[in-house]
Amino acid sequence: MEVPLNPDFPLDPAAPDRTQAAFWVGPRHLAGDDGRLYDTVADTLTGLGWTSLTMVRGRQEPDEAPEDRQVVRSTVLHLSPDTLRWAQWVLADEPFLLGDLPVAWHVSARTDTGSPLAQWSAYFTPDVPGEAVVDFLTALDARQRPAKNFGGTELVLDAVTTHGWLLDIDQPRAGATDATFTSHISYGTVPALIQDADPRTLTDDTGTSLDGWQAWAEPVLGARCLWAASFSSSVPHDLVAAFAGSISSTAPVLRRVLPASTEDRLLRAPAI
Repeated sequence: MEVPLNPDFPLDPAAPDRTQAAFWVGPRHLAGDDGRLYDTVADTLTGLGWTSLTMVRGRQEPDEAPEDRQVVRSTVLHLSPDTLRWAQWVLADEPFLLGDLPVAWHVSARTDTGSPLAQWSAYFTPDVPGEAVVDFLTALDARQRPAKNFGGTELVLDAVTTHGWLLDIDQPRAGATDATFTSHISYGTVPALIQDADPRTLTDDTGTSLDGWQAWAEPVLGARCLWAASFSSSVPHDLVAAFAGSISSTAPVLRRVLPASTEDRLLRAPAI
């Protein structure tokens, strides 16, 4: 999926205009990322002691000055101290789409340092509230065994129903939605190209995929989603629950930039 570097998605997105008024807003799942999804997550990972590396691939002609080098792909990689988990900012590189939205953060973990392959992957598009991605990564960082699954799908559903979300009427053990039926989380077939080390993804000849968690916000039915997140089948349920509990939280979040598609649905109070 090689694509040219897209100037509309810079490597390090500029922070919003600091002259803009700040508000405490809710609900969180409709509040967007404040235009700071990279900074919010990267600052947290730095605080956790993760190492940051910038990988640039390009083409340079003979006798061409370094500043004229043509950058084709660029990725920022954040690596945990034990090298068992990592997070990539891929928005300026070659993101594929979730719900017609490009992936911004790609998070993975492996079982041990002797294996070069990720055991599981999670994907987050722009406008996923940064608080939810941070809570997911903080829970991942706290785990001694990042690829070991503990608990079942009920952990995820309990995390959102505690905050008032409603279980899916047709599949109460596999999905839930907020009270306005705008945001959803569901356990089922994962989209194509979601990476997972489960050997059944390679040997299954039934034409079906393994199940995993998907979450998204769809402010207007049938229109483009505000955000989407996808978790491969081997992502531990308790880590997904950390994301789900955060995305459904009723606690207000600080924002200067509000999504156009949900601005009229947000409750807000000036931040003093």
